[in-house]
Amino acid sequence: MSNSITVLRDTQPVPMLDACKWKRVAGDPHTVNLNAYTSEDGKKIMGTWICTPGTWEVEYDRWEYCHFQEGYCILTPEGKEPVHLRAGDIFVLEVGFRGTWQVVETVRKYFVFA
Repeated sequence: MSNSITVLRDTQPVPMLDACKWKRVAGDPHTVNLNAYTSEDGKKIMGTWICTPGTWEVEYDRWEYCHFQEGYCILTPEGKEPVHLRAGDIFVLEVGFRGTWQVVETVRKYFVFA
């Protein structure tokens, strides 16, 4: 590894528009990814995700840590009750999570995929 520490304030993320691989199922949601860190093997990613209102069908093949900075959304695990998430909430999505991700108010979150 060439660098053992990355200071995120020193990074210069390049905006990626609508790079989300999830299937849109309602509304017209659009995303901006600002990836501030990607490991050399591409398996770990950290950055900021912004999404406008709409609903996605999701299936996680990686673990994700999320810290909401703005907005409101509803995550509904397949066959379970919805979970309402707002600015300030911190949560983890495990590999295998399936369901819908409904953005009610534009969301900005910090994320870490591993």
